[in-house]
Amino acid sequence: MIEHLTLESFKEKIMNFEENKEWKFEGELPAIVKYSASWCSPCKALTPILESLSKEYDGKLNIYEVDVDSEPELSSIFNIRSVPTMLFIPMIGEPKLNIGALPQPRLRAAIEDILT
Repeated sequence: MIEHLTLESFKEKIMNFEENKEWKFEGELPAIVKYSASWCSPCKALTPILESLSKEYDGKLNIYEVDVDSEPELSSIFNIRSVPTMLFIPMIGEPKLNIGALPQPRLRAAIEDILT
């Protein structure tokens, strides 16, 4: 299941940007954060794919979603200007941004990349 992040849950599970100016991942598993909006058709199309992948990678990966309209501060942190945008977060190293919807094979490849 995809978990929706608020400002507070983002600080707990992804990054506490109020305490850390440099990237410091707070999660216990690698993660994907999908930035989306309720009016975005490609965002809606990604949801069942990500839900399927969240079941497949259960216990290995967390998948989250941020609504850019209700959480504008979370969009500004990574300078999100279009949706969907996905943030791929490995346990060690910097996150990688992908703008636009990815087909399932490319999503799977990106997941495998952050798991290794």
